[in-house]
Order: sequence, then structure tokens, then C-alpha cells
Amino acid sequence: MNRRHNRYCASEEWRDLMVGKVLPWVLEGVDLSGPVLELGPGPGLVTEALVRYGVEDLTSLEIEPGAADRLRDRYGSRVRVMTGDATDMPFEAGAFSTIVCCTMLHHVPTVAAQNAVLGEAHRVIRPGGVMAGSDSRRNLRLWFFHTFDTYNPIDPADFTPRARAAGFADVEMETVDDTFRFRAGA
Repeated sequence: MNRRHNRYCASEEWRDLMVGKVLPWVLEGVDLSGPVLELGPGPGLVTEALVRYGVEDLTSLEIEPGAADRLRDRYGSRVRVMTGDATDMPFEAGAFSTIVCCTMLHHVPTVAAQNAVLGEAHRVIRPGGVMAGSDSRRNLRLWFFHTFDTYNPIDPADFTPRARAAGFADVEMETVDDTFRFRAGA
């Protein structure tokens, strides 16, 4: 992420939006009692919220080593932080009952890589598990914000067929303003 983006994703404004509005919408009715995997935590605002929600078995997978190190320093043994690529996850098949993926898919540079993330998510989720998340819809303001950064938003109309192609059976998607949330059941 570019500097401006990193700063915003750690800001109170982003916390108010993501943790105060988007995350409750994303996690409404989602079971967080089993092993939970968070994809792309970045500065860790969603990680922090998941800990406050009482998630006891939380693993976060972050591609940027510096961000992963900061999360390890912050949470110690409370959160298992792994450095790795979500297109090739270092986990056993069926290792998680829930996957949380908030505003990270548009940072994945290609459609093929996004599809690989969805495929890997399906591989590491248990039968009956759910992947819940959100992402931004394409708009000029966000395109400008991502200058010198990866910006590859998923068209919400394409999410359901792509999740099904990855192996998810029950896929729900809902849009509100510049955001969409999804649920994909294994």
C-alpha cells in the first residue's frame, strides 16, 4: 500500500467506518467460535475487533512482512500471525471454520490471483464453514486514492460466480453504497 493508504487504514476515520459500521454488517450472524482465519489484516483494525469480539482461536495471514511483524509485536501469542500469500496458504485443508476477508481482495493484482485466493479459502475452510467479508466497489475516488498502489476491485456481479467456481456452494452478496459484503458457505 502507498503511504497515504497505510496512514488511512490505521486512522480513527477508517476504524469508525470499518469497525463501527462495515464489520458488524459483515459478521452479522457469523459463528466466530471455531478456528478463524483473517486474510490480509494490514494494520490490524479488524484483527483488534475480532479479539474484542472474543475470538479465541484467531490466525491472521499477512503478505507484507513488516505489517505481520507489527501484528506479532502487538498481539504476542493471542493471535497467530503468519506471513504468507493468500494465493498459496500455508495451512492444512479444512483447518478453519470461518474466514474473514475485509477490504483486501482489491489489493490482489489480477483476476487469476483473486480466484486463487478464493480457491485457497475454499481449500482451508471446513465443510459447513463460512467465508465472510467485504470489499470496495469500483469508483474514481478509490482509484485515485490507490495511486502507486494495487487497485483491482471485483465487480460485485462477478463475485458469486467466481466464488462458486472456487467451490463455494452457498454464496450471498449484498451492496450498500461503495461497499459490498459477501458470505460464501463451504
